[in-house]
Parts: sequence; structure tokens; C-alpha cells
Amino acid sequence: MDLARFLVGALLVRDAPEGRVSARIVETEAYLAQGDAASHSRSGQTARNRSMFLARGHAYVYFIYGSAYCLNVASARNGVGEAVLLRAAEPLEGLELMRKRRPKAKNDAALLRGPGNLAAAFGLDRRLDGADLCEAGSELYLARGTPPAAILETERIGISRDAHHQLRFLEAGSPFASGPKRPRA
Repeated sequence: MDLARFLVGALLVRDAPEGRVSARIVETEAYLAQGDAASHSRSGQTARNRSMFLARGHAYVYFIYGSAYCLNVASARNGVGEAVLLRAAEPLEGLELMRKRRPKAKNDAALLRGPGNLAAAFGLDRRLDGADLCEAGSELYLARGTPPAAILETERIGISRDAHHQLRFLEAGSPFASGPKRPRA
């Protein structure tokens, strides 16, 4: 949970062959190893979620609903299945490349709003699953950013199980975040 709060304001950078894209993270959600029915680790380690069990700072990239990739950051010690979902970010560099990857985005504020949209704009897929996001020279990495003036802590959204937990963190007032919506029924 600490990492989910800490990552709000951090930078996500990808140096891909097509060019660099970067963004400032404005919204995250924590998924816990114990007592969290919404967590992918609830039934133990599998081939799909193995990167969630890597040491803090590794990427856990998965395909969801048969249509989108999502990026999580492993948030515990090696062997413990906890992660932070990156839900939204403010685009900084590579706007043209992001727009090309997300041509249906209504505007630049919507480019990285939503975890599937963020992953699409960054061109992420399972090839980056397990990447060390703290490693110098990595294709995909986290960097120090500007901490927000205020962080809201709310219920998670887009899930039905254990959504009531206050495990979603977003920069107060950010036009790039999803906003304090209620979870789906």
C-alpha cells in the first residue's frame, strides 16, 4: 500500500525503438497478498501472475478481458504476490507516438486515463512482463517525479470483489485521473 501512494507523482518512461514516451503517474491501486479477493495472487502463483511475486519494482504485465494489457509494479519482497496497478498518468514526452497508438482518445487528457489505455499508449505487452523497472538502462523504468500537493485515497474501481477497500490513490484535482467514481456492481 505504501508503494501505491509513493508512485503517485513518479515518472514512467519507455525508450522503445519507435521513440521515447514518458508520463507522470496520477492514479494507482494496490492489490494485496492476503485477504484481497480482487488480487490476482489470491489463489497463489501461476504462470500468468508469476511476475507479481517478484521483488518490489518489477513489472507485472497481463492481458485482461481479451482486449487490453495492464501494467502493475510488484510491491513486496520476492515470493509475496502484491502489486500496484498503474491506472492513469499525465503524458509528458512522445505525445505524437501516444496519439498514434491511441487514435480514438478524445483528447490528450484521455490518452493515459485507464490502465488499458495507459498500457496501449506506452505500447506495452507481455514481452515487458518481469522487467526490472528500477534498472538503469531498462527499456521501461520508473523515475523520480514531482509529488502531488494532495493525494485522495478512495475505493478501487472497475472491480466487484473487495472494491470497498481504500486502496486507490490519485492526485487530487488532476484532469488526467479517472476521478473518484464508485466501483461497478
